[in-house]
Amino acid sequence: MKFLKSYYDENQDIIKIEAEQGAQFAQRIASDFNPIHYPDSKRFCVPGDLLFAIALGKYGLFQSMKFEFLDMVKGGSLLKYPADIESGKGEVSYSSIEGELGKRVLSINATGARMDDDHKIENVVRQYVAFSGRNFPHILMPLMREHGVMINPARPLVIYQSMSFDLQTLDFRELIIELGKTTLSIDEKRGEAVFNFVFSQDDKQIGSGKKTLILSGLRPYDDSKMQVLADEYLARANAG
Repeated sequence: MKFLKSYYDENQDIIKIEAEQGAQFAQRIASDFNPIHYPDSKRFCVPGDLLFAIALGKYGLFQSMKFEFLDMVKGGSLLKYPADIESGKGEVSYSSIEGELGKRVLSINATGARMDDDHKIENVVRQYVAFSGRNFPHILMPLMREHGVMINPARPLVIYQSMSFDLQTLDFRELIIELGKTTLSIDEKRGEAVFNFVFSQDDKQIGSGKKTLILSGLRPYDDSKMQVLADEYLARANAG
């Protein structure tokens, strides 16, 4: 997909994502202003949604796909995407993207029909990434308030664990994604947040999916502290 080309560099079968490229993707495409996606952050990591978008650009869109994010990717890391992934006859294909020093950073499962229409794939990527970028404060903050817990406002840690989706058909023009049910399971200081979403066209649902996040360092909810965190996030967003 042409719109992705400025967000990574490719030399033969090796992909390199600089911190500045990852930051630009997060802010321009995902409207994600998480401080760990700013290039000057000591904890900078490449947005998982950029790894997802590159995978769809390379392999096409399958009816059923699952992405598991296994490790954080630092700016300037070298990634080796498999040459191809195959699907058919109900068989699940599995592949991993190997980072520097052989670390596995992303696994992909894909089944069902496959489609290579760049326009439709870009539609799905842009829709999902825009949805995904709304995690905080729009979705996660009300969910934490409902359950009476919050992440550490001094060192917020939310880990993107996985996303998956199933489409009833690949015969669509343009899809939109809308938020479905959200859940938060708590185990002491650790939480698992699940954001369900639906794909639709002309008000007809043609698919569904879910995104899973891991929350660490949970503590009793404090609205004033969370509001400060939200205000700081929105200030970065407004500054562009």
